[in-house]
Amino acid sequence: MIQHRIVSREEWIAARKAHMAHEKELMRARDRLNEERRALPWVKVDKAYVFDGPAGKLTLADLFKGRPQLVVQHVMFAPDWEAACKSCSFWADGLDRMAPHLAARDTTVVAVSLAGVEKLEAFKTRMGWSFDWVSSGGNDFNADYGVSYTREQIAGEKRYNFGTTPFYGEELPGISVFYRAGDGSIFHTYSCYARGLDMMNAAYHYLDLTPLGRHEEGLPYPMDWVRLRDQYAPEAAKGACCRG
Repeated sequence: MIQHRIVSREEWIAARKAHMAHEKELMRARDRLNEERRALPWVKVDKAYVFDGPAGKLTLADLFKGRPQLVVQHVMFAPDWEAACKSCSFWADGLDRMAPHLAARDTTVVAVSLAGVEKLEAFKTRMGWSFDWVSSGGNDFNADYGVSYTREQIAGEKRYNFGTTPFYGEELPGISVFYRAGDGSIFHTYSCYARGLDMMNAAYHYLDLTPLGRHEEGLPYPMDWVRLRDQYAPEAAKGACCRG
């Protein structure tokens, strides 16, 4: 048992209410930040990206599936890998269940990776995912939106996360958002990387509610504990009867 201060219920409520005031400060700050994000300027997408999907070629416009908004999960999966990044898969597990809800609010979600369609489809089946997943292996999409780098680029100045985060590989995670206007014009409205992805991982936020939190201190790197969800060791069976 972790050592912690134990108080009466009345003292706990007083402390909880004091903390709630801070939570409300954060909530209001987040609302302001969300408004600021929506007010950011946009960049028109002039390049004609063509992706490979399980049913054939798709343009960036096709990925919207008739909706005005598109959220792209940049999933790390290089052509020579046999599986997607375990950390990206951690995010994708949550994304899969949210996709229908986002679609109800005029927003399509799609995963994009460099690996070929056959590998993407096989891994998607293994994970039980239903969201659309296309390959960008034949275009510059990953490089243009800051998630794929050459060894020469990594050896140079920092570029990842708008030049604020050191490289830790040629493939890196991110999320990008696009808007499609009524005349068919497409605009890049937002991208985030590194810790900016935290807000899209509900599991982390549940852990943040607990006494132990994410308890990643002392690990070789923060997400060292994460596994593909079919690779976690099953919990030991617990006896269900009263006999010893």
